[in-house]
Amino acid sequence: MNSGRPFSSVGVIGGGAWGTALAAVCANNGVATTLWARESAVINSVNNHHENTEYLPGVPLPKTLNAADSLGMAGEKEALLFVVPAQFARSVFADLRAACPTAGMPVALCSKGIERSSGLLMTEVLSGVWPEAKPAVLSGPSFARDVAMGLPTAVTLACANKDLGARWMATIGAAHFRPYLSNDLTGAELGGAIKNVLAIAAGVVDGRGLGQSARAALIARGFAEFQRLGVALGAKKETMAGLSGLGDLILTASSSQSRNMSLGMELGKGRSLEEVLGERNTVSEGVATADAIHALAEKAGVEAPICEAVSNLVNGRKTVDEIIAALLARPFKSEA
Repeated sequence: MNSGRPFSSVGVIGGGAWGTALAAVCANNGVATTLWARESAVINSVNNHHENTEYLPGVPLPKTLNAADSLGMAGEKEALLFVVPAQFARSVFADLRAACPTAGMPVALCSKGIERSSGLLMTEVLSGVWPEAKPAVLSGPSFARDVAMGLPTAVTLACANKDLGARWMATIGAAHFRPYLSNDLTGAELGGAIKNVLAIAAGVVDGRGLGQSARAALIARGFAEFQRLGVALGAKKETMAGLSGLGDLILTASSSQSRNMSLGMELGKGRSLEEVLGERNTVSEGVATADAIHALAEKAGVEAPICEAVSNLVNGRKTVDEIIAALLARPFKSEA
């Protein structure tokens, strides 16, 4: 495909580990980049020490990267990378719309989740709150620390407009960070959301000591659930089998570095959700997304027993042992 012209300036909305890593990629590409964060500690650390000591400690950041606490800076940028957790996105979208005089601001959605209260994907929330924005979706198998340290990573960049997609690829693409262009926003979003839920289940398997064979089976059957739901909601099969689908699921459901899998591991060991979350300063999106995925599957008439099990677990409706017994008692059936 033809190379696009990179954006000259971007705002990265969200000062967590992933937002910081993406901001570092853009800044290293020579793009004037400002990272927006709520926490003064993050802003001071990035501006004065070129490190995000709160969420990405020990990783040096480009000296050209700036951080700010005002969304007013977004109005001065050519494009935005949105990395605010899904459950807080709606209000920030509204604030960004007020701050941005540009009617058609390109916004790349990098948050992986579904709004719990409405069951809407992030593109749908954005469309309802800020209809003038031009959405793209960035998703795929990527740990923030790996990306920030320059380790090889490949992701999906979904955008309905090929020229706009080319500009995003030129802005964030690097030798170690390789975006692959797609026009399937629904598939890219669903993969990023469902894999977090399935990663919790995979963590439970590990935490309970059920073995590697059980985890492999869970990942495969979880992917089958994603395929069924994706087809029902209009996602493309190649997207589901690609980086933002199967690729992200493999990474997130097989490494304790994953926030969602590590949470599931603690639940599998018998600890309470409240206890585990109380120890963390990061968000495990799969906890909130489990209900939304379960509701979407029910509405679409799609069978998704693993996602339903995670929903029951994080809401305290069933114990780990009850869920395992119920899944193992399901009748034998054809794989296809």
